[in-house]
Amino acid sequence: MADTEVADAHEATVPSPSPAEAEAGNEENALTQPSETAVAVADDADGAQKKTKKIIRRKRRPARPQVDPATIKSEPPPQTGTIFNIWYNKWSGGDREDKYLSKQAAVSRCNIVKDSGYTRADKIVGSYFCLFFARGICPKGHECEYLHRLPTLHDLFNPNVDCFGRDKFSDYRDDMGGVGSFMRQNRTLYVGRIHVTDDIEEVVSRHFAEWGQVDRIRVLTSRGVAFVTYTNEANAQFAKEAMAHQSLDHSEILNVRWATVDPNPLAQKREARRLEEQAAEAVRRALPADFVAEIEGRDPEARKRKKIEGTFGLQGYEAPDEVWYTRTRELEDAEKLGQLEATNQPLMLESAPPAAAAPQPQAPASSGIFSSSTVAALQGLAGGNVTTQKAQNTGGPLVAYGSDDESD
Repeated sequence: MADTEVADAHEATVPSPSPAEAEAGNEENALTQPSETAVAVADDADGAQKKTKKIIRRKRRPARPQVDPATIKSEPPPQTGTIFNIWYNKWSGGDREDKYLSKQAAVSRCNIVKDSGYTRADKIVGSYFCLFFARGICPKGHECEYLHRLPTLHDLFNPNVDCFGRDKFSDYRDDMGGVGSFMRQNRTLYVGRIHVTDDIEEVVSRHFAEWGQVDRIRVLTSRGVAFVTYTNEANAQFAKEAMAHQSLDHSEILNVRWATVDPNPLAQKREARRLEEQAAEAVRRALPADFVAEIEGRDPEARKRKKIEGTFGLQGYEAPDEVWYTRTRELEDAEKLGQLEATNQPLMLESAPPAAAAPQPQAPASSGIFSSSTVAALQGLAGGNVTTQKAQNTGGPLVAYGSDDESD
């Protein structure tokens, strides 16, 4: 067996294929992915062992048609509004779904394990997901122009459209159905008309976990209502179409809608914290890794430098982060300003001779009420800012001397 694998590994050269065969081979390579590596060991003629590494490539499974194309009938869509839009081929003007149509069971249901596979959309970056695949009624299979798989965190779309490429609106419908609104990122589904049993939470969790990672599930057992929150918004959009008019373990017909804003203050705080974490993660990805590590305190060298320089010459003082980063920004701005300034260049003309040094002011003589030594001591303590005024000459005859007494 080992000799056979070695012989296959060292088979003869194959003639170069034609351009058509090469193009077909490129398409086949695009639809294949390396799955595992096998190592074959064989004994040489001299008795030495040779190891041959072979990469086994397995083709990805093509998406299968969910329904027979021969059974598809071209029928006009049911009237769900007041005006039929021939451009979009659907009814418009209705904010509520027909109460009789909402109680009709779905024709089919998507089976992710068996129906998923590659389509023509896998070769195009940014392709949307197949709406009929989510509903379990796509007849095209691998020839479909849309994706036949579950959305992931790497599938990012414009906020104005959903994962199926349908345009969102500024506000929700009156019955919270339809595509949804682009004014709010909604990841929670309202599921009504659930058959109440003792294991209702397990049933809801098992069925809705098929369409993506579930963040949390809240079940109102007495009312037969559940609120399912997904981690990714695209998975919530996919699950809404996949579970519409479906049944769980019983013959009920589910009523799946978008959930309104949770009035619970704790839920609002949790949502606000999640949005802050998403924003922080986006900023973290946009900044360099070294800078992020320094800000978060994961760089030991930066932490040591901050501990040394952050004292600002004061022993035992540790500056807050705001003061530290403000001082760092000032130093960086000073370095940039120094780089923008022009360097000193030699002048073409000779400079004039230096001017004579100005005479230094001498210490004033002791003409005031303080002696010269006292004035010098005061100037030393005050940094030289003490000035003295010359005392008035009190000598000579009395000037403007008078008395209240008018007598001589």
